[in-house]
Amino acid sequence: MKSTERRPVPPIRPATLDDVREIRSILAEHGNDGPNPAIDIVGPYVRHLIRTARALVADEGDRLAAFGATVDTGRGRHLADLFVRSDRLGQGIGRPLLDELFAGDSPRTTFASDDERALPLYIRAGMAPFWTILYVGGDAATVPDLDGGLIAEPSDAPRLALLELEWTGFDRSRDHAFWAIQAEADAFVIVDGGDIVAAGYGRARQKNPTRFLDRLVIRPGCDPVGPTCAALRRVAKGGPVDACIPGPNPVLRPLLEAGFRIDDRDTFMASEPDLFDPARLLPSGGML
Repeated sequence: MKSTERRPVPPIRPATLDDVREIRSILAEHGNDGPNPAIDIVGPYVRHLIRTARALVADEGDRLAAFGATVDTGRGRHLADLFVRSDRLGQGIGRPLLDELFAGDSPRTTFASDDERALPLYIRAGMAPFWTILYVGGDAATVPDLDGGLIAEPSDAPRLALLELEWTGFDRSRDHAFWAIQAEADAFVIVDGGDIVAAGYGRARQKNPTRFLDRLVIRPGCDPVGPTCAALRRVAKGGPVDACIPGPNPVLRPLLEAGFRIDDRDTFMASEPDLFDPARLLPSGGML
């Protein structure tokens, strides 16, 4: 039987690379990590957050009780992770850790899971729920044939970072460098008659052999459906493919009509409703 004793909130401090093992054990308790001798997505992700983001832990001395991180997206600060050890849930650790992670920053965003504690916590932290983020999966053969004459071409992180800066005004160079070195990473652009209309990354998944459309940015003014279908076809490499699709994105209906399934969902929460265009950004789940 778990103890109901309410212990003091442990000290909160910046995470270090020495904390990676403990952080991963917290993530594993919540089903967000698992052993895979061939492909490791979570380890490099956690190390990237520690090196470049605001990553904090609640330190009990002999172990870590919680981990959280926020990423500066240019649009604001995005809560990438907030996890408390299972035996410390409901003991008042999440809110002070969240307050330190945002540290007064506004605007702010996050993708809230279906955990019953998440929505109330984030609403009290100044965010409101706006729409659903859907994690969908399908196969290369079922990607709708809506990309016309669009062509996918290989690219690299500096070029993709520059395109995002030109299209959005936000410099995500450090994050692009990370997206480009993940397991089986594939940086690409979508070209329409010589003009680049989208830029993104594919990668492997840690838990299954499915490919993942890790992030896609679509040029302002372009219809997002064709470039998204072209990107999915590129990333799938003839096999299964998953993607994170914002609920308002117009590609969602044709994907589902073609046989894609909904595997999971989160709720997009923000301090302001229009911090990103859900039709022209298929986000990287943790990092927006």
